[in-house]
Amino acid sequence: MESVYLETTFISYLVARPSRDVIVAGHQQTTQDWWENRRRGFECSVSQVVIDEVSVGDPSEVQKRLAIIGGLATLAITNDANALTYAIMASGILPPHVVRDAAHVAVAAVHAVDYLLTWNCKHLANAQIARRIAVVCEKLGRKMPIICTPEELMGD
Repeated sequence: MESVYLETTFISYLVARPSRDVIVAGHQQTTQDWWENRRRGFECSVSQVVIDEVSVGDPSEVQKRLAIIGGLATLAITNDANALTYAIMASGILPPHVVRDAAHVAVAAVHAVDYLLTWNCKHLANAQIARRIAVVCEKLGRKMPIICTPEELMGD
């Protein structure tokens, strides 16, 4: 069975109140559709980075996010994952304030996850950035997961 790392934006879109922005509302609906119709076809996981990020904010929203991830596998943040995070950040591909985005990729890569599911199209689901991060991963002997949005992983 293929594996999926659920990045924080996926979890947030899954449980958030419906947005008035039609594009965001569409992404929320796609996320809910993926969760209902596709998740059973994958081994889904998160990391402590996701847990930390979903634990911030409005307490009722935090509880909804934590309830979703409560039953999912939590991938360990190993020394290898920390080293890969550092290498990604040292490459200058990502700005310093998004070190957690690098950590998502690193944890998923170290654990050989097939896909990283996200709505973060600025720093993660971005073809130019992902290509450059993949080079860093390969230099350290890791295969970067395919970084995609739920739309791209809907299947048939």
